[in-house]
Amino acid sequence: MSHTDTDTDTDKTLRPLEWWELRELEHNGCSATDWSRVSICDATYLGAVRHARFSGDVSIGAIDATADEGIFSACLQDCAVGNHVLIRNIGNALRNCAIGDNTQIIDTELIDFEPETRCGVGTLVSVLDETGSRPVTIFPGMSAQLALLMARMPKWSANHLQPLLSTPLLNFSAPQTIGRNVRIIGCGPIVNVHVDDNVRIEGATSLSNGTIVNNAAPGKELAYIGHGVQAENFVIEDGCVDSGAIVHNCFVGQGVTIANGFTAHDSLFFANCHLENGEACAVFAGPYTVSMHKSSLLIGCQTSFMNAGSGTNQSNHMYKMGPVHWGVLERGVKTSSLSYLMLGAKIGAFSLLMGQHKTHPDSSQFPFSYLFGDERGSTVVVPAMMLRSCGLLRDEQKWPSRDKRVKRRMPLHDRVIFDVLNPMTVDSMMTAHQVILDLLARPADDDRVIRYRGMKFTRASLERAIYLYELGIYKYLSIKIPNGFIGREPDKEYAEWVDVAGLLMRRQDLNRVLECESITDMEAIFTEAFNRFPRLEREWIVARTPSRWRKSAPVIREYAQAFDKMVAEDRARNLADLEALNRMLAL
Repeated sequence: MSHTDTDTDTDKTLRPLEWWELRELEHNGCSATDWSRVSICDATYLGAVRHARFSGDVSIGAIDATADEGIFSACLQDCAVGNHVLIRNIGNALRNCAIGDNTQIIDTELIDFEPETRCGVGTLVSVLDETGSRPVTIFPGMSAQLALLMARMPKWSANHLQPLLSTPLLNFSAPQTIGRNVRIIGCGPIVNVHVDDNVRIEGATSLSNGTIVNNAAPGKELAYIGHGVQAENFVIEDGCVDSGAIVHNCFVGQGVTIANGFTAHDSLFFANCHLENGEACAVFAGPYTVSMHKSSLLIGCQTSFMNAGSGTNQSNHMYKMGPVHWGVLERGVKTSSLSYLMLGAKIGAFSLLMGQHKTHPDSSQFPFSYLFGDERGSTVVVPAMMLRSCGLLRDEQKWPSRDKRVKRRMPLHDRVIFDVLNPMTVDSMMTAHQVILDLLARPADDDRVIRYRGMKFTRASLERAIYLYELGIYKYLSIKIPNGFIGREPDKEYAEWVDVAGLLMRRQDLNRVLECESITDMEAIFTEAFNRFPRLEREWIVARTPSRWRKSAPVIREYAQAFDKMVAEDRARNLADLEALNRMLAL
């Protein structure tokens, strides 16, 4: 039978010790500064309380004589121990905490709570700009969308948002509790760390001033802290920090994994990020940011759907104003091995960054591009080349399939739209198409290079990009309006779209968020934008697409088929190259 079946409410009613119970505890090697402040219940089996020291107010819930439960070799000071708990081999003490039912704390140095601790909630994270001019206040339930507004709009945050946060967060007193069904095994000191139900902490070196939240049902937990982890001033919500990782002043969000010695400080990590071996400093890691390799440094940048190659490096310090420089890598940017980017910079969506870039490029007008660093550190842009890649479709398919949050059926804090071709990227392609036409009307410089915004282009690459962007635009239209445009509607005023940490929304809706008088209303608009995306996207297509792009359905399909053929050819080439390599390497 379960504990619930065998224990009645009466059995669990706390009461003072009887004199013979006190004697039994003393016979078991227990002591107390004041036995009158120690309470038990009728279902407390005292034979499983041995070599324990009690100080202050201590209560002990039900202990089953036939189960692996009890208190052994531990010092408890001002603690409320729940039912069916196992506490064994505590090096120092358990102080000032409540311990939930069915929890195990074994071979652990210390668990301590100081009065009025906030357990990391309200910590200011100096993201993007290390000097602290863009602080983000972290708390459980924080969405990537709200956090981005704090970081990117510091004046609005200071004047409008922070006052809304001050009452519930800055005066927050975290529950000084270790939740139910928690496992804390083989850990060093744990000080001022609130632990939610069903969380596992195994082998952590030290944890200080933090909150660990689990929103998943028992058996589907994501919240886990593993061996060798050091963490200070943090909120970890449905995330995993493991195998020697170090986090300081960080928010680790739902489905995030930080492991294998990764070091992070003053950084934010949102839905399904995965980071190993390298380092992050002042990073806003939006959904699906990935860095797996040693010697990779992400610093002072905003990312999402990013994949960092081995040795990726960024610089935010120019020895004049301190580390004030930061940049944006729009969604889907990849960096090659040993790439270097001097910030500030802004890299267009789904681009590939290669080589060294020291001239602060802004390629946001040219999504899906190759960016090469030449011998002088200047940026050479080959627009639209990533549209040929079969990897784009693979990425779009793999991201939703790897969403750990959905698999655990938990409430989703971050709204994520996965579409590679979307209003923001397509709008950029339409803009780039016109910009390229204008650039081609110019004569090249003496070195046969066309320069624009400090970046270099060749005429051949621009001419090729015209066609590639056309294919990408019509591929998008074929997906969203398979029957083509109805009639020749006049060009209309259209909404500008922005990417808010994985959520695509109209700027006018974002402006509504900025005017809200409560955080609840802000989050409601984000949710509304997410839910209405398909309808708003179609409205945008009708309004945004000028007459020159309004082809008949057969023509649109023809372009889309050409796009598909191009991608299929890229896949075939890669498979053929792989086959050739395998033949070369065969025994």
